[in-house]
Amino acid sequence: MPYFDAASAAPLHPVARQALLAALDEGWADPARLYREGRRARLLLDAAREAAAEAVGCRPDELVFTSSGTTAVHAGIAGALSGRRRVGRHLAHSAVEHSSVLHAAAAHEADGGSVTEVPVDRSGAVEPAAYDDALRADTALACLQSANHEVGTEQPVAEVGALCAEAGVPLLVDAAQSLGWGPVPAGWSLLTASAHKWGGPAGVGLLAVRKGVRFAPRGPAGERESGRAPGFENLPAIVAAAASLRAVRAEAAAEAVRLRALVDRVRSVVAERVPDVEVVGDPERRLPHLVTFSCLYVDGETLLHELDRREFSVSSGSSCTSSTLTPSHVLRAMGVLSEGNIRVSLPPGTAGADVDRFLEVLPGVVAEVRERLGAPAAPLSPPRSPAPAASLVVDALGRRCPIPVIELAKVIGEVPVGATVTVLADDEAARLDIPAWCEMRGQEYVGEEPADRGSAYVVRRLG
Repeated sequence: MPYFDAASAAPLHPVARQALLAALDEGWADPARLYREGRRARLLLDAAREAAAEAVGCRPDELVFTSSGTTAVHAGIAGALSGRRRVGRHLAHSAVEHSSVLHAAAAHEADGGSVTEVPVDRSGAVEPAAYDDALRADTALACLQSANHEVGTEQPVAEVGALCAEAGVPLLVDAAQSLGWGPVPAGWSLLTASAHKWGGPAGVGLLAVRKGVRFAPRGPAGERESGRAPGFENLPAIVAAAASLRAVRAEAAAEAVRLRALVDRVRSVVAERVPDVEVVGDPERRLPHLVTFSCLYVDGETLLHELDRREFSVSSGSSCTSSTLTPSHVLRAMGVLSEGNIRVSLPPGTAGADVDRFLEVLPGVVAEVRERLGAPAAPLSPPRSPAPAASLVVDALGRRCPIPVIELAKVIGEVPVGATVTVLADDEAARLDIPAWCEMRGQEYVGEEPADRGSAYVVRRLG
């Protein structure tokens, strides 16, 4: 069964499996003890730290292992904000950061701090100038991911890092998605990552803090990992994580070329074979293995289930899935279509034949779901009466995506050019998907107006 969700968790690398099994036998003792078994465990821990530090591009004594990537992010943000509290309590981050950053920012704001969210363009990238504008005299920390976890867009880390250095603000980079593909560009002060993203075992994160960065760990102090990650080290998993990171990095250059070609094929073929689709993310400055696209008039949850029935494992940022009631914050920040969203992220070793079969299956699955939902077959339906209405109101209250957009598409042809259709909807996705539909269809999105229930979204027909 083709597994196309490596951005969530990559399959365990064979080197990780071998290292894990070996370390279970050799690295079970306490590395803080001086007897023989403890010394052996300490040697394994030191070797793993050196290997990870080499891959990250830092000194071994700047890097600690945590229990997860999320823990690393939370510890890094809290420690940097605490260490620079005299400077101020302002935090800046991009609008498309991983949820671990957003949750840490929300906790900081609830504790009396201030937060600035830097917007992104339609490709999902920040403008360095916009980041520069967000930095203030009281900015204690800035956060920017190296590459986006949902659409694959790489961020201008080096440019933003230079601006932060000029302002005297440390930059924390979440490198979870990119570290397995290569080193992060220079300019970061703190860096976090997660082993299960590159084929290591789950439950291992990395936190690197450059020397000279003011850092004060929050919470009860611990004796291990420089006091920055309390608790007994999961040494077998750490050894496996470091070994697999070294292995995947050795394979990364060749595998990136191969997977980029497969992803380029997905990007082009999906746009050719699936009507009414928007391929999102930067087409050039992106991770080699990841592509995201959204399909009009499609229920995301049904689409995932139908692909799973055909033995393809993919993920989605749509709001109409059982795991979420709101559209992905990444897609919302980009201002792109969210309904029928599919993320394909290929693990190393993915066979081209599996990608070809996916591209053969997908158009039929999308067409089947659209037919089931009663989506219009043509961009504009012909008028049902000789005299078009001056304006129409569509009541889609209580109906989830993609129904409000489907109902809009059904009636837009029934009003003359220049007239409006007002869609009443209380589904959060409509706020994103109706403007996106207008962008794709060449219609004018007039705006959102208050209504007794939900909101009224006004669309003017242009042609």
